[in-house]
Formats: sequence, structure tokens, C-alpha cells
Amino acid sequence: MNISRRGLLKTAGAAAIVGVSQSLFPAWMPKLVFSPKAHAQTSHDVLVAIFQRGGMDGLNTVVPYAEGANYYDRRPTIAIPEPDGSERAAIDLNGFFGLHPSLLPLKEVYDAGALTVIHAAGSPDPTRSHFDAMEFMEKGIPGDKVTSTGWINRHLQTTAFQNESPFRAVGMGTMMPSALRGPVSAMTLKSISDFHLGGRDDQLASIQATIARMYRIDVPTNLLESQAGKVFQTVDILRALSAVEYVPANGAVYPDSDFGMALRQVAQLIKAGVGLEVACIDIGGWDTHEYQGGVEGEMAGLLSNLGQGMAAFYTDLRDFMGNVTVVSMSEFGRRVDENASQGTDHGHGNVMFVMGGGSTGQIYADWPTLAPEALDDGDLEITTDYRDVLSEILIKRLGNPAVDQIFPRYTPNLHGIIADR
Repeated sequence: MNISRRGLLKTAGAAAIVGVSQSLFPAWMPKLVFSPKAHAQTSHDVLVAIFQRGGMDGLNTVVPYAEGANYYDRRPTIAIPEPDGSERAAIDLNGFFGLHPSLLPLKEVYDAGALTVIHAAGSPDPTRSHFDAMEFMEKGIPGDKVTSTGWINRHLQTTAFQNESPFRAVGMGTMMPSALRGPVSAMTLKSISDFHLGGRDDQLASIQATIARMYRIDVPTNLLESQAGKVFQTVDILRALSAVEYVPANGAVYPDSDFGMALRQVAQLIKAGVGLEVACIDIGGWDTHEYQGGVEGEMAGLLSNLGQGMAAFYTDLRDFMGNVTVVSMSEFGRRVDENASQGTDHGHGNVMFVMGGGSTGQIYADWPTLAPEALDDGDLEITTDYRDVLSEILIKRLGNPAVDQIFPRYTPNLHGIIADR
């Protein structure tokens, strides 16, 4: 092909490769940046951060059924019945809290000691704006609208080890999560199978060969050529991963949803040993203002997707989970009282889950009760700052004690929620 480098870059923009972050690459390349040092890390966990966007109702997720009238009188149509062994009642955990019945798949994980439940947790900022609450939580600095970096990116900046892999930090989806934004490169990946140059295979082979000739990828002489070589290595890795139909281990069955597909692909990346350190996965739809439902309905469907997905991930990675920590969070909870539309409005305190290597298999709740005088303006009071949970994960599982830089102007309280490696 008789085509100049500049001409090729002008015409090949449509043949974009999936992947977004800061870079020196031309438009046709994945926008990836690599750290200057490589380190074959084995001393810390892979972190999988699940963000439940929309404000999950923690009181119907992990039900404080022992609160009695303080819970049931305030939720006359959506409350989850007390445990009675039936499929239409809460699943008892400890005589006070019970799982929503749609989370039955997680009961086995809990019984195995691989699931920790943290109740009355969340961000202390009082905002009820989805956008502000999500940004504050992902940046790790509640109330701060100036800082542009996310808490995970600051973690990656401050680790003692550095990892050159393009898969060091991956956001599953089409947009970069705020938690990953910052100077350390991260990749967004909607689908492993979509990570390719689009078009006819015969034309693409020719284009790719021409590009390879333009950039001395075998013996690079400058930064751009070195980066280009790594891009082709990345494409080759993903092509190899998608060339073989992935079969989850141990009979694991992921839900047929975007969330299930994201978890499935993160499991594949972990097993492939491509240097993954952090993966971020979103699951939306939790803004249940109307017709939320109780045992059945919209909320039950959301929880079924969450529970099936997390349980399948645990089953699939059973032999790896000692070195994987999953943490879930949502920007805020819902109000204690259901509203006139049989839903719940924006609240405050909520539930977090920790699954895998970091789990201590406990229910942790500095429980403030749902008594009227204990509520925070009609909401469950937050007694555990979400940064306390994340700080323990960072220190004990990810080998990073620099929490003063990751969560500036905050001194975490370590509650013994997370297991040591």
C-alpha cells in the first residue's frame, strides 16, 4: 500500500480500537499509557470494585428484620418478610439481619466465610444529588469539587511496585469511571471480542502490516514506536483471549446481562495473568422512586442480577479468590419510609459487600437502629465511613499503606473488617 504515515492516520480514524485514557497515540490506536517499570506482582490482591449507580436500597438488600415496627410500619407495601424458611422471606444471617430472597446465591458464599456485609456505611456528605454523590465517592474526597483524580488512580500512583501491563487498571464499559481518572493510565473495555480493528479481515491485515512497517515495533527507536509495539501486543493478547470460547470453571453460570458479561470478562483477564490489578464494574438502575416492589418487582430483579453475578464470579474463580477482593458500594441509600408511589427516595446510610480474599465472613454494623430519634433526617445514619472499608482493603490486601495520599484530609478508622493477606 502506497500511503504516507500522515495520510494513513487521517483515513484510519474509523478503525479505532476500543480503549480510552491519556496517551501519545494517534487516533487509530488504543489510547493507553504504560508505566516505565514492570513488576511481576504476586504480593497483593486483584481489586474488583462494583459501583451500584442510582442509590441502592440497603434496607431491603440486607434487611434489619429484628427492628420490627421501626422497619415494617414504615414500609407497608415493600418490606421484606421476616425469615420463616420460605422463598418469599428474608434469608436469615445472624438473627437480626437477613438477605433479600433474590440474593439467595450469595448465602452459600456467606456460609463459606467469603462474604462480609457492612451495614450503615457510606459517604458522610449529605448531598442527595446522584452526580455529586457519585463524584465525591469515586474521588474519595466527599464534598470536594476541585480534585480531578479518582481514589483508585491515586492508589496506583502511590504503590511501591509499578506494573507495565496495559491491563493494570480496566473499567468495564464505554466510559472511564471517575475512580480511575488521573495520570496513571487505565483502559475502558466494553468487550474483549470487540477489541480489534473493524473492517474486512483481508484489508485489515494489509493495513496492520503497513502500520507495523511505519513504526519500528520490533526494535523501537523512540517512545511512540515503543508504545506502538505494545499496542500490537495488547491486540494480540485480546485476540488470543477471544479466539477461544471461554468456559467458566466449576459450573459457574453468569447472568445474561451487561453486569454478568463484565464479571465474566474480568474473570477471564484474571485467569489469563495479563497483569490486571484493578477492575471497575458498574451496575445501574437502583433509583427506585416508583413501584420498587418487595420480594418481587424492580428491586428484586436488580438484586437477582447482582447476586447471581457475584456468586458466579466467586464460583468461577474459586481457585483464585484468595488473591481477589471484590467490594461493592452505592452513592447513597434510600429513606426509611416508603413514598406514596410505593418506592423510596434518596437517603443516606447503605450496605457494602466485600467478597473473596479480603472477607472475614462477618456482618459488621455499628447499628444506630431505625428508632425515630436515631434517624439522620429520616435516613439510616452512617456509622462506618466507606473510606474506612477501602483503607483496610488498601493496607491489608493491596499492600498500599499510603491512605493519607489516597484519601487526603481523612484519617481512617480500621475496624478489623478486612482479613490480612
